Amino acid sequence: MRLSKYISLLAISFILFTSCNDAYKFKLTTTKKLVINQEATATLTEKNNKPIDSIQFFVNGKRVASKGNTITFGTKELGVGKFTVTALVFYPEKTKKINNSIEVLSNVEPAIYSYKLINTYPHDKTSYTQGLEFYNGFLYETTGKKGKSVLRKIELKTGKVLQETKLDKKYFGEGMTILNGNIFWLTWQARKGFVYDLETFKQKSEFSYTWSNEGWGLTNDGTHLIKSDGTDKIWFLDPITLKEKKSIQVYTNKYSLKELNEIEYINGKIYANKWQQNSIVIIDAKTGIVEGVANLSGLKKEIEKTQTLANQDEVLNGIAYDKETGRIFITGKHWGKLFEIELVKQ
Repeated sequence: MRLSKYISLLAISFILFTSCNDAYKFKLTTTKKLVINQEATATLTEKNNKPIDSIQFFVNGKRVASKGNTITFGTKELGVGKFTVTALVFYPEKTKKINNSIEVLSNVEPAIYSYKLINTYPHDKTSYTQGLEFYNGFLYETTGKKGKSVLRKIELKTGKVLQETKLDKKYFGEGMTILNGNIFWLTWQARKGFVYDLETFKQKSEFSYTWSNEGWGLTNDGTHLIKSDGTDKIWFLDPITLKEKKSIQVYTNKYSLKELNEIEYINGKIYANKWQQNSIVIIDAKTGIVEGVANLSGLKKEIEKTQTLANQDEVLNGIAYDKETGRIFITGKHWGKLFEIELVKQ
């Protein structure tokens, strides 16, 4: 009796093992890396040539028509970045989902810019600058570090602080922007932002990040809040619900750009500081393509003529734009000066 049970168990195990060995094995092959506007392909194969009922393909969640087990699709509408290709396979009494990815690079080499120094203004060198904006003739600035994060309204020519409010000491303040009579202020790792009244500096509300994990830079295009989070993504938020609606990925013709810090929207482009570098990248706000790079390391050297910068992170971090005159203002963390510059294409 025991022997027959043992033989039965062996038989069942053999059947299960054989079934596992005979299981369907799928492979989804994609074009791994290409340039925007090029066509990409994806092909699904079954390694053991077993019959398949049907296949549905999706690129970033959107269904794409297929010819048999292959799809060909354009990348123009996708933009630059990494995207998921999915094959949903229907085969006898079963369904399986297989994912792979493609990476789309920019098709242009970034233009190189230098700068022309127009004016110099005083700036509080105790400010660990995180956000900077020029609005109705005044500078608005947010600073970072726990216990030292403040929001200020500043007189441009004198550097005099006209209005100020502090963030709770448990938060590390980050970027800010002004839209519809409100000041929106991010925190770094608390996954939370705050809304202040522009005139009174009184806090009106707070909001949580939905998809992005951290708060770095913040600007707006008049319709959306635009947020960087330390990754290669830039998020577009609804200014009423404060939820992320969409994102773009930031790419050159060679690689993605991460750690974009303070940002400013200027005429359809996003100007961004690269963390710990004295440079600005110019990004197309629709596609995420990096169209230009400005080397501003000379401004840090200008600061160091009269001021000792103690830490390596005391680099350029602050971009403000005067929409009325086209002036661009630049400063950095703990810099004692604010510079008005003009970018010059090389």
